[in-house]
Parts: sequence; structure tokens; C-alpha cells
Amino acid sequence: MENWKRALVGTSAGAAVLMLAKGKTTAGVILAGVSLSILASEYPDRFAELRDRLPEYMERGSVFLDLVLRAGARLAEVEARGARWHDARLGP
Repeated sequence: MENWKRALVGTSAGAAVLMLAKGKTTAGVILAGVSLSILASEYPDRFAELRDRLPEYMERGSVFLDLVLRAGARLAEVEARGARWHDARLGP
């Protein structure tokens, strides 16, 4: 990759992060799209592979998210049980 492309990718990605952190989502998404489009034009074979494997990545992500949600629900249940036990022990 040429130096000017590296600089453009780095600058647009950094600016995208800053814009997203400031709450300017439209500008952040546009700048992220600029950096991704430059990378896609430089490495089309890798992006094609990523696009082909995207359903597998989505499946893994949904399984992980389901696991995290179940763990969070269990923690909330344990915390509620602990609060009830603590309140019952103190009495009226």
C-alpha cells in the first residue's frame, strides 16, 4: 500500500473514532466508510473472503451474545435473591 493511502486510512479511521466519541454518528460512519472503502480497493480478495464468511461470524456473535445475556440474567437473579435474604434477616 502506498504511503498516501496509509495516511488516508489512518487519518479517516482516527477521525471516525473521534466523531463517534463526540456523538456525531453521521460523520463518524462516513469517515469509517472512507477508510473501509480504501482498504477494500487495496485488498479485494480479503474483503471477498470476509463477505463470504460473514454469516458464520454473525452466528458466532449471536451465540456469544446469548451466553452473555443468560449470564447477566443469572447474576440479576442471584442479586435479587441475596437482597431478599438480607432484607428477611434484618426483619421489620
